[in-house]
Amino acid sequence: MVQPGRTVGLIRLPTRRRIIVVNDRMQQGYRYECVAPVGQNFDAEFKPELTPQAMLALGVFGGKYMTDCGAEFPASWFAHAKLSPQRRDPSLNFFGVDASQPLSVWQQKGWIHPDDPRGWFQWYCRYFMGRRMPQEDQRQIKRWKAIRRHVRQIERNCEPCDLTCRRRQRQALLHWAYDSRKI
Repeated sequence: MVQPGRTVGLIRLPTRRRIIVVNDRMQQGYRYECVAPVGQNFDAEFKPELTPQAMLALGVFGGKYMTDCGAEFPASWFAHAKLSPQRRDPSLNFFGVDASQPLSVWQQKGWIHPDDPRGWFQWYCRYFMGRRMPQEDQRQIKRWKAIRRHVRQIERNCEPCDLTCRRRQRQALLHWAYDSRKI
């Protein structure tokens, strides 16, 4: 039997679509459809260096970002995740520094889409899972590309792979799926 999403001769069979229903502290009954295979078929301009699973294992957002989202995403994402059940703990971040702004700041700046009330990383996790929202995807990919300016600042001001140089900026890049450990 041929699996969905595999090419057979010149015919490409459709990938089985999945419906995800979210019930967490910020969304109740939110539903989205995954139309792309997990971790595949990204926009050509979007090339994250870290998967959501790798980001969670490295330590991002003070360990507080995904503590109530376990039912929505694969259990493997949380197997080695650095999470803080009580409150944000910057010591859990890979670089041990706070590099996050409060959600209220993101809301004031209009960075939050109603479908992703936690912001960019929630969008990325759902995009990685296969959800596609073309207009929102383009907006978030544009924001992701704009963060690249921080890579250039580290390259200009730090010795290669000096992880003590610009730790806050490096941590912020990890939050955007850039592997700042390699800069």
